[in-house]
Amino acid sequence: MSLFRLDASIRIDGSASRAIADIVEEEWRVGRPGSPVVRRHIGTEPIPATAWAEAVSGAGVPESQRTPEQAAATALSTALVDELADADALLLAVPLYNFGVSQHFKTYVDLVIAEPRMAPGSTPLAGKPAVLATVQGGNYAAGTPKEGWDHATGWMRRILEDVWGLDLRIVTREFTLVGTNPALDQFTAIADELRVAAEASAREHGRSLRRMPQAA
Repeated sequence: MSLFRLDASIRIDGSASRAIADIVEEEWRVGRPGSPVVRRHIGTEPIPATAWAEAVSGAGVPESQRTPEQAAATALSTALVDELADADALLLAVPLYNFGVSQHFKTYVDLVIAEPRMAPGSTPLAGKPAVLATVQGGNYAAGTPKEGWDHATGWMRRILEDVWGLDLRIVTREFTLVGTNPALDQFTAIADELRVAAEASAREHGRSLRRMPQAA
C-alpha cells in the first residue's frame, strides 16, 4: 500500500502543518515500514503560477502544435494526477495563510483539475482514503471573535470530498502562533489543549487511514 504526501507549507523547520502530518504518517507506517511514500513539496518547490493557463489552452490544441510552455504544463498536469491516482492513500498538509487557501495549493488544485481524467463525474480518485492536515495561527471556531475568518477549510473540503470524491478525514490544529505572537499569550493554556487534541486526532486519523480499504 502506497501513500502520497503533499506539503504546502512555505517552511521546513518549525512548520506546524508538517508536524501534524508527520504524526499521521507515522501511524500509517505502523505495520508497513517498507511501504513507499511519494512526496511533493509545493510550498518550497511551487507549481509555476502560469502552468494552469498553459495547460487549459494546450488542451484545445493538437499535441504536435502545442507551444513548449503548453507541452510542459500538460505534462506536469498529467504527472500530478498520476501521483494521486497511483497512491492507495493520500495525506495533504495545507496551512491557512492570511485567512484563505495557500496560493501554492490553489495553483496545484487548478492544474490537477485541468487534467482530462479529472473531468466532472469521472475522477479516478473516487473513494480513495485521505487525510487533510490543516493548521491555523489563530482560532476561528464557532463562538470565537473571528468566527468565519477561515476561508480555506470549507473550500478544501468541497474540492477534496465533493469534487475529487475522496473518503476524507480532517485534522485541524488552531492557535499555532501562540508563543510567537505576544498578542496571543493569554491563550497559552487553550493552545496547549488544542495542540494535544489535534495530535491525538492526527494519530487516530493515521490509524484510520491505515485501516481504510483501498479504493477500487
